Amino acid sequence: MQLFKKATTSVLIASLALSSPALATTTYSDLPEIGTAAAGTLTVEKEIEYGDAYMRMLRSSQPIVNDPLLSEYVTGLGNSLVANANDVKTPFEFFLIRNRDINAFAFFGGHVALHTGLFLHAKTESELASVVAHEIAHLTQRHLARAMEEQARQTPLTIAAMVGSLMLAIAAPQAGIAAVQATTAASIQGRINYTRSNEKEADRIGIETLSRSGYDVNAMPRFFTRLSDQYRYASKPPSFLLTHPLPDDRITDTRARAEQYPKHSVPMSPTYQLARARVIARFAGIDSNASLDWFERTLKKASPAEAQSLNYGKALVYIDTRQFDKAAALLNPLFAAQPNNRFYLDAMTDLDVAQKQFAPALARLNKALDTQPNNPVLLLNRDYVLVKAEKYKDAIIGLERYTHRHPTDVNGWSMLQEAYEHSGDQAGGLAAQGELYALQARWHKAIANYTQASQLVDLGSLDQARYDARIDQLRVEEARFSALQ
Repeated sequence: MQLFKKATTSVLIASLALSSPALATTTYSDLPEIGTAAAGTLTVEKEIEYGDAYMRMLRSSQPIVNDPLLSEYVTGLGNSLVANANDVKTPFEFFLIRNRDINAFAFFGGHVALHTGLFLHAKTESELASVVAHEIAHLTQRHLARAMEEQARQTPLTIAAMVGSLMLAIAAPQAGIAAVQATTAASIQGRINYTRSNEKEADRIGIETLSRSGYDVNAMPRFFTRLSDQYRYASKPPSFLLTHPLPDDRITDTRARAEQYPKHSVPMSPTYQLARARVIARFAGIDSNASLDWFERTLKKASPAEAQSLNYGKALVYIDTRQFDKAAALLNPLFAAQPNNRFYLDAMTDLDVAQKQFAPALARLNKALDTQPNNPVLLLNRDYVLVKAEKYKDAIIGLERYTHRHPTDVNGWSMLQEAYEHSGDQAGGLAAQGELYALQARWHKAIANYTQASQLVDLGSLDQARYDARIDQLRVEEARFSALQ
């Protein structure tokens, strides 16, 4: 299923990273816990509130990848790590930003962002998981709040002012960074030492989480080493190396720490390889010819198992460039071998919709939904087909249910808006669009949409009561949001 894209800016919130001192000759179980000293600075509840506000602002400023399959994949990967992490105090949300640069960052409320560029360089799922585990550790140890506490001890700057600067950094990164620099008088060396301890702790806890989750702990030093070697003499290193510098002693630290864990073989993850192929085909920021060239070159040295994901990636490129016969030749045998594989189901849906073959697409998806009735990927694919087949009434029924269960998924609201507008229900379309505005913290537009929708429906009707109640809710949310800035 193919959905909309947005423009880009850059922002880094909690990649608290500088080099770390050498690892002592002690076992990982003997390492001290730094703990979560930020309890007196910001409550967990307040962090969650700030995290929600940041996420809304990111949706309006960053090209977030709203791809159901990739969202399902990174959420599953992240949750498998969180399930084996200590000190988890908030829900977690994992998402992708379309950016070829190699980077990841974490911020309040359990939010972890991954750039799609990571998939270009992480050759295995364990390597990607090592980056995610590191960012999870930043959050479980509340490094951002602790950094604020450290700065507050050294400067007259209040916690509220620092949070305000971070809010500004989300909305306008350049101005936000300037605000932090202009109002912080703490010694540079003090801040460096503090962030070094953060990185050491995040590496240590990240490797432990990797081990508990069944991933290859050696993936972290291996990934770090490859990045360091590749960009050692680059005039402009990727953002990951600017925010997570990799001096030799840090790489040595992670390698020594990984060697203290029992060795075990981790098989290749077919799901990761499919997700990687999907990113390269559609979200890597390269044109179709470059994508096909990469797939062809990689196929020459690929194992039979790896070849399946590479052929899947090629098929996506062929669909997007309307070379349907070539796409079908690759997809049909893949789907026949794994008819319940959602990557293949999604691609077959795209192929059918592109050729206006709606009936077989719906039959295939309904069969899959018989065994996976609540799967978001399948539900969105079915409603996508219904919208494209102009079966708007059926689509609206499904999408109303979906958006109720998944109120922060922009895919559902976007398709619901389209279905309402094409069905002639202007008020419904305005309300769905209003929810999209609210998810981007564009409160005035959200309220204006609902006000207009309320004026379009019958006076005293249930729809009007529902729209008016939502206006009241949005005003409360707007006031709460404004109070955070």
